[in-house]
Amino acid sequence: MAKELKINLPLNEIHDFPNHPFKVRMDEDMLEMAESVKKYGVLVPGLVRPRDGGGYEMVAGHRRKMASGLAERITMPCLIRNLTDDEAVIIMVDSNLQREKILPSEKALAYKMKLEAMKRQGQRTDLTSVPVAQKSGKTSRALVGEAAGESQDQVRRYIRLTELIPQVLDMVDAGKIAIRPAVELSYLPPEHQKSLLEEMTAEERTPSHVQAIKMRKFSEEGRLGEDVIHSIMQEDKPNQVEQFKMPRDKISKFFPVGTPTQKIEDTIVKALELWRQRERNRDAR
Repeated sequence: MAKELKINLPLNEIHDFPNHPFKVRMDEDMLEMAESVKKYGVLVPGLVRPRDGGGYEMVAGHRRKMASGLAERITMPCLIRNLTDDEAVIIMVDSNLQREKILPSEKALAYKMKLEAMKRQGQRTDLTSVPVAQKSGKTSRALVGEAAGESQDQVRRYIRLTELIPQVLDMVDAGKIAIRPAVELSYLPPEHQKSLLEEMTAEERTPSHVQAIKMRKFSEEGRLGEDVIHSIMQEDKPNQVEQFKMPRDKISKFFPVGTPTQKIEDTIVKALELWRQRERNRDAR
C-alpha cells in the first residue's frame, strides 16, 4: 500500500493536474465553498503527489484549492501519496465524477484518460497482480462505465466526442447538439466539421440524429462537401418547424451549467402549464 502523509501545503507549491478535464468554475457554488473555507477551513484534505521538478501535483481537490485562494488562505491540508501516472489519472477521474454538474466535454476527456490508463496498466508486465479487467472478465470500458453509473456503450459515445472540433464540442456542452447526433458528427474529418459549423452558424440550426447519420454516410463514401452539407441541413426536422426562439442568456440563470436543452424545454413547458392552471382557477372565481 502506498505511503501517505498528511500536511498543510502552501498553495503556490500545488500545481494543477496536467490536462485536467474538469473545469474549475467561478460560480455561485464556488463562492459558497470559499465562504465555508473562510469560516471552517478545508474539512476534506486534497490529494497530491510529488512532482518532478519540485512541488506537488494536485490529483483531487482543484476546487478546494481555488476556494482556499478566494478565502485568502495560503495553505491547504493535503494527503501526499506516491502514485504512478496511471494511478493518478484513475483517482483524479473517479474523484471528480462525483460532482453534480459535469459537462459532456468533461466526461468525454475524463473517460478517455481513465480508459487509456487502465489499458496501459493491463499491458504492463511488471505488475504484481492480474489487471482488474482480466480478473472480472469485463472490458475496461465496461469497468469505466460501472464506476460512473453508465453503460459501456454510453462511455464509448462520450469518448467519441473527443474527436469533435472544439467549437462543435462547445455546442454539445451548451445543449445545442444532443449526444447521439454529436457522436455521428465525430466521424466527420475536421474540415467537414468546420464546414458544418459554418452552416449551423449561418442557418441557426443544428442537425438531427438522422441528418448526422446521413452526413457520416456521405463522408465515408467520399461524397460529402459544402453543397451536400447545405442540402442535408435544409431538410426539415420536427424541432425546427415553426420554432420559437429565446436568447439562452435570458433563461440560463435558472438552470445549472450543462443542463440539456430538452430538460430546459420540459421545465419551461411545465411552468407554463402551472401558470395556465392558475389563471384558469383565477377566472373561475
